[in-house]
Amino acid sequence: MYSTTLLTTFALSYVLAKSDLSNRRFPDGFKFGAATASYQIEGAWNIDGKGVQLWDWYTHTYPDRIDEQDTGDVACDSYHKWREDIDLLKALGVNHYRLSISWSRILPNGTVNNINPTGIEYYKNIFKTLRENDIEPLVTLYHWDLPITLHEIGGWTNPLIAEYFAEYARICFREFGEYVKTWITINEPQSTCSGGYTAGAKAPGYSLEAEGLYLCAYVHMLAHAKAYHIYDEEFRDSQNGRISIVLDSAWSEPASNSTSDIEAAQTNIEFGLGIYANPIYLGNWPKIVIDNVATRSTLEGFVRSRLPQFSQEEIDFIKGTADFFGLNTYGTGLVTLHNKVDEDIGIPSYTLDKGTTSWADPSWPSDVPWVRQVPWGFRKLLKYVYEKYGHPEIVVTENGWADKTGTLNDVDRISYISQYLSALLDAYYEDGVNVSGYTVWSLLDNFEWTNGYTQKLGIVQVDFHHDNRTRTPKDSYYWYQNVLQTKCLVENCI
Repeated sequence: MYSTTLLTTFALSYVLAKSDLSNRRFPDGFKFGAATASYQIEGAWNIDGKGVQLWDWYTHTYPDRIDEQDTGDVACDSYHKWREDIDLLKALGVNHYRLSISWSRILPNGTVNNINPTGIEYYKNIFKTLRENDIEPLVTLYHWDLPITLHEIGGWTNPLIAEYFAEYARICFREFGEYVKTWITINEPQSTCSGGYTAGAKAPGYSLEAEGLYLCAYVHMLAHAKAYHIYDEEFRDSQNGRISIVLDSAWSEPASNSTSDIEAAQTNIEFGLGIYANPIYLGNWPKIVIDNVATRSTLEGFVRSRLPQFSQEEIDFIKGTADFFGLNTYGTGLVTLHNKVDEDIGIPSYTLDKGTTSWADPSWPSDVPWVRQVPWGFRKLLKYVYEKYGHPEIVVTENGWADKTGTLNDVDRISYISQYLSALLDAYYEDGVNVSGYTVWSLLDNFEWTNGYTQKLGIVQVDFHHDNRTRTPKDSYYWYQNVLQTKCLVENCI
């Protein structure tokens, strides 16, 4: 259906003129892919037995909190157009497709006493067809779509959610394990916990500055570990797959060479990435998080730390529950000290516990605030993750450019992705980082959470004003197709 014609002349000449790109060939076995997520593309929010989930409820209940009052009710209509999406992937030449299962599409109430066979069949058909086209499905169990029934009992602040998630995971392993050999338990717990339970800016919209993020992180860690152990003990031997979690992080760069700013940058990344990576790869929360929250909690008059404490049994249960390191990243921030740990006492706050301020250099290319073209920051982040967390295999599970127009001639997206892939090659060849794959976000323009359809991240344009949701590959699609074919960013590689 889709032409395999390579780059337009304009796009090709642009890339070949970039003399600063690495001329190294991508190593043998390196995997390229594209990513999407269920709520952001599927639509079909209330048909074929699907239950209501968190973002259904949030967009319908608080429409003014979403740009242009958009919803994911139809989105890209991939529920009906998934075969067309696979055609796009096949023509693109990807090794893998990262997608997610909607929990409420297969368990409408979130619980295993009510299984929706139509939902099971829908995903099974997708995974089977991907395999038939030599595309590996990288399947995420949770990508911010909690069944509303579980939100109503406290969502990710209630430890019972970890039990329900584990039961849901077992159903998925059992039903889809024939086709799925790479599982991701949870996507970006930091986004869920920070945006949804601390800042109040994303679903469910709670501003629980004192304890929300910590409770949410605690439950996410338990949920992930429970799912990992179920797979490890009940399914790994027969299915021969692997399983991990996807964590997101910007790079934290000290704003100056001062000791204060260097320490602030380290603290910033520990309070972001470290809260979720440390329990899995090293054991327990980062020490600076434990110490800061305990100190401030005491000074604020609490009888215990606002940070939930892992028991030794829980530390042992969570540690080591990852077969690789899934990493999402989009930018870099400059970091400085905002307040010392014993300052501004009286307002219990995650932000004050962290005590840092981060901002972006205005010279860094950007079209939206949260995506910045800073490839050297990406290289530093890859090196940091590799050295900090015990030299894991790293799979870049999301990275991409956002613009506001969705133009087909998306030269800025080509520039961003080519620079980031060049930095990845430098990390691999120069820094010795074991990074084995790259996944562009996103295959399609889609529903970008509270930004609705005002921000475009796809390498394929989607016409959201047409009932057919017409797909049109952008220049970046053909550029990426060329990279996948040549395993090279420039005309001649060494």
